[in-house]
Amino acid sequence: MPAAREVAKRVFAKEFNASNLTFKESDDQLAPAYLLTPTGAKCNRVFIVGTLTEKENIGDDSEYWRARVTDPTGAFILYAGQYSPEASQALSDLDAPAFVAVIGKPRVYKTPDGEVIVSVRPEAVLPVDPETRDQWVLDTINATADRLLALKEGSDANAIKAIEHYHPDINEYKDMLLTAAKSLKQMEVSVVSAR
Repeated sequence: MPAAREVAKRVFAKEFNASNLTFKESDDQLAPAYLLTPTGAKCNRVFIVGTLTEKENIGDDSEYWRARVTDPTGAFILYAGQYSPEASQALSDLDAPAFVAVIGKPRVYKTPDGEVIVSVRPEAVLPVDPETRDQWVLDTINATADRLLALKEGSDANAIKAIEHYHPDINEYKDMLLTAAKSLKQMEVSVVSAR
């Protein structure tokens, strides 16, 4: 029986782009690779929802798409080509701007001068509506707040590893959550008016 896929983690772009710690939990060649974020999200896969703001086919001989998906805290960079044909086709079919949901694998690249660049290799890209985007923002705020609590308490192995590697400023990530929450004002108004 094949191994179950790992749950895709919800992370905001600001936190994702600040991530640079990758590891495997075993020496097995097929062991999954993880990206640990500053709040302790152990990501083999990520689930993001935002606005596709730009896309470009940067391939020479075949389609190879670079795309930018923004959330309230920043932007994710996506690269999709022959190893993710469904995502590549979806990006080719979409017009920016559009709300999209993306499930993909984090990729970390170190430049020769030591700069770390993180991106997402999408497995799936789907158009979504504004309500889905708002729900993702709300769910990601809650998931991140739970990780911040674990950081504060030092109660989780991933939190401890994140503290040792990143020395994260919890207030910086609280501010990130406030920024994200401000983008939901419209949603809050519609929920309140429905009561």
